[in-house]
Amino acid sequence: MTFAETVEAHRIGPLTSHRAGSRIWLVIGLFILGAGAALVALLGPLMLEVIHYHVSKGALNQIIGGDVAGLVLVPPVSIVAGILVLRRHVAGPVLALGPAVYALYMYSQLALGSDVSRYPGNSELFFPLFLGLFLLAGAIGVGSWRIIDRHELPETPRRVNRVFGWFAIVIAVFLAVGLHLSGLVDVLRGQPGSEYLADPVVFLLVKFMDLGLVVPALVVVGVGVLRKAGWAVEAKYAAAGWIALLGSSVAGMAIVMQATSDPAATVGNTIAFSLFALIALVIALLVYRPLLIDRSPNPTDSRLTTRRTDAELAKQ
Repeated sequence: MTFAETVEAHRIGPLTSHRAGSRIWLVIGLFILGAGAALVALLGPLMLEVIHYHVSKGALNQIIGGDVAGLVLVPPVSIVAGILVLRRHVAGPVLALGPAVYALYMYSQLALGSDVSRYPGNSELFFPLFLGLFLLAGAIGVGSWRIIDRHELPETPRRVNRVFGWFAIVIAVFLAVGLHLSGLVDVLRGQPGSEYLADPVVFLLVKFMDLGLVVPALVVVGVGVLRKAGWAVEAKYAAAGWIALLGSSVAGMAIVMQATSDPAATVGNTIAFSLFALIALVIALLVYRPLLIDRSPNPTDSRLTTRRTDAELAKQ
């Protein structure tokens, strides 16, 4: 063994061990996130009614719809992602981004969106649970992003990238103009609607998060994908997974509101949100399909493998 090979072997060993340790913690975190999402849904108004949120009946129906997605979609996606990470499949850390971003969005709202002085409840007792899932989701997002090797990801078809890029921008425009702008303008004009009067904290929190975080992020990711920016590769998967999970959650909210004869529910909105959820799921499947078809395991570090190959060639 030459001096260069000896140095390279010493560099590969600790780095390989570090990456293996990171993967184990990521797998554990994904399993806990899936179990935590199921626990919140089971303890909430959807099933056991142990958690009582300080919100109106209309907002409670929306939480029930969100719990449907939290029970049906988030746990299996998190567990599958954890298994793929454990098997060193290239799709593992990429698939983990969706539930991580979704959990960041949802559990921050459940933790903060309460009107304790107006509505009875006990959701503040479960604040540590919401905070723990929020912090765990953030750690999973960062950990997944760090171990993704962009060079190992299969190329997404151009047509799929174009469809997703424009879809992300359309969703951003819809959220800003179609969903939030009119209600916010009414509040600023001193003529708030029934949604604000019933739950002002939830109303402003959702507006703040969507207009301040979600809309700009979707526009940036959509434009980045359309312009084929390198950094948008990972962001595309995170956004696709989040949109699919959120779309399913919103559709669940609309269906529950329609089933419970909520005054704010309409047949048109229920059909529209259900169609949106279906489209979002189809687009997410198209984005993730190349990853799932490519069943080759993700090397521990392709760049180190490349360096080792270069050293062998130089020796020859």
